[in-house]
Amino acid sequence: MQTDRTATLILDDGSLFHGLSFGYEKPVAGEVVFNTAMTGYPESLTDPSYAGQLMVLTYPLVGNYGVPPETFGADGISTYMESDRIYADAIIISDYSHEYSHWNAAKSLGDWLKAEKIPGIYGIDTRSLTKLLREKGSMKGKIILDDPDEVAFCDPNAINQVAQVSTKEIITYGEGEGKKRVVLVDCGVKHNIIRCLLKRNVTVIRVPWNYDFNGMEYDGILISNGPGDPDTCDEAVQNIRKALDGDKPICGICMGNQLLAKAGGASIYKLKYGHRSHNQPVRMAGTERCFITSQNHGYAVDGNTLGADWEPLFINMNDGTNEGIKHKTKPFFSSQFHPEASSGPTDTEFLFDRFVELLS
Repeated sequence: MQTDRTATLILDDGSLFHGLSFGYEKPVAGEVVFNTAMTGYPESLTDPSYAGQLMVLTYPLVGNYGVPPETFGADGISTYMESDRIYADAIIISDYSHEYSHWNAAKSLGDWLKAEKIPGIYGIDTRSLTKLLREKGSMKGKIILDDPDEVAFCDPNAINQVAQVSTKEIITYGEGEGKKRVVLVDCGVKHNIIRCLLKRNVTVIRVPWNYDFNGMEYDGILISNGPGDPDTCDEAVQNIRKALDGDKPICGICMGNQLLAKAGGASIYKLKYGHRSHNQPVRMAGTERCFITSQNHGYAVDGNTLGADWEPLFINMNDGTNEGIKHKTKPFFSSQFHPEASSGPTDTEFLFDRFVELLS
């Protein structure tokens, strides 16, 4: 018979949610956010944009298809995951499937969490929890096992999370193979962004988030996704602002959209509870073209603060928030959503084609 240790989620408003531990048994604190995707927990857990966060999955049954092998190609890119490890600080679910079955499964979700020293808690009323987060907004929270004071509340957005997850060295992928050279500003890049560039015959030079790439030889710049508050990344903004004086193509994704907008003079604000799902509808500005997108962000660009040289590229159809920007005359554009998806719909992967076409 399965016997799991009790654990409790405490929110900073005093709310308590009692459940059972199925991951690594340790107290943890962070920002509690919810994700409405039905599948893709291996990809979400390994997305560096979840650093500092306790991830609530609203889909009721989790773990039934296990976890794929943790294998890497010769270039160091994960075969099935979005990075080299789990970056979310914990996972919170309703019902955990202790038995799993999938052709590509190598282990259970619980065993993976234990190996990575990441807490997991199930038996939580995630519907009630999500309604609370929607009403009050994302909150600070902590998972405790015994003593409520064994870990203190913390605000992960108060520190530069991007600096924690970005590469510390320059890494080149596809050297000698790609016809064009793209500088990838790593703010917490998902591996599928690199995969999408490599399969389009591009050499990728991955640099730290605050590296001044302006003296390098390149054909274009891609600014990646990443965790936390973009206002902590001023060094990256200054480097991007220098590049805006030139004419080489620039593409931003998620955090990259926000940093590109800040470099162009726009302001950023925190959303009440963010967009984290596979089913966010967006419309291309000025058209009736609509797309279903994969998203993971807690901040947004204030479209009203865009400079005269910039305009919206995509708009969220649920709440009207900005989902991308473009320069009116230069080859600069970005998306707040993830065109590489993984996991999620691939409706907007054509944005990589558009970016690579601009490199010619």
